[in-house]
Amino acid sequence: MRQNPSKEKTHPLVVEFVRGELGYRRVKGGGKNQLIARAVGLKKYKLPLVVFDATAGLGKDSFILAALGCTVTLVERSPVIGALLQDGLNRALQDKIVAPIAGRMNLIIEDAQKVLARLSNDAYPDVIYIDPMFPLEEKSALNKIEMRMIRDLVGDDLDSPLLFSQALICAKKRVVVKRPRHAKTINALTPSFVVAGKANRYDVYLK
Repeated sequence: MRQNPSKEKTHPLVVEFVRGELGYRRVKGGGKNQLIARAVGLKKYKLPLVVFDATAGLGKDSFILAALGCTVTLVERSPVIGALLQDGLNRALQDKIVAPIAGRMNLIIEDAQKVLARLSNDAYPDVIYIDPMFPLEEKSALNKIEMRMIRDLVGDDLDSPLLFSQALICAKKRVVVKRPRHAKTINALTPSFVVAGKANRYDVYLK
């Protein structure tokens, strides 16, 4: 495990879909009333909704959407994070309760722009979800050690504006971008509407 220069307590970086935070959210997370569910349109569109998570990370948002009935393609370009995701999915497929959810999650370890560029029109997803690595803010730096460990591995998503432009071409219904609540919109483009929480918001761009 990577050493943390601030000497704070750390833990191994692991993807866990069965127990812990995601186990709790699967049972008591609020269903389709959750912000991300509203942002992707689960109250508007019929299932199965096909979602392309272009920046999968540790797969938490993808799992929530899959648990709500979506078919989700997780794309992660970091081989290290991708290996953690695959390990988590493999273990989830061994659990009788979670296996059907994991079965709706398909992992691709590659750059999302390349994956989208080679899709045919009939293979375009309903929704493309982008959660770019947030700019580091000092006031929140100590709150999410897990996110800081991921940042050490993958760095900032400096090409997210290009990914966003590609997503606008390929999404059938909408593009959803997760942002810090007071951050600027990506590419300075005004969203169709916003689903906002206390810390983050979801900018929704309808097609």
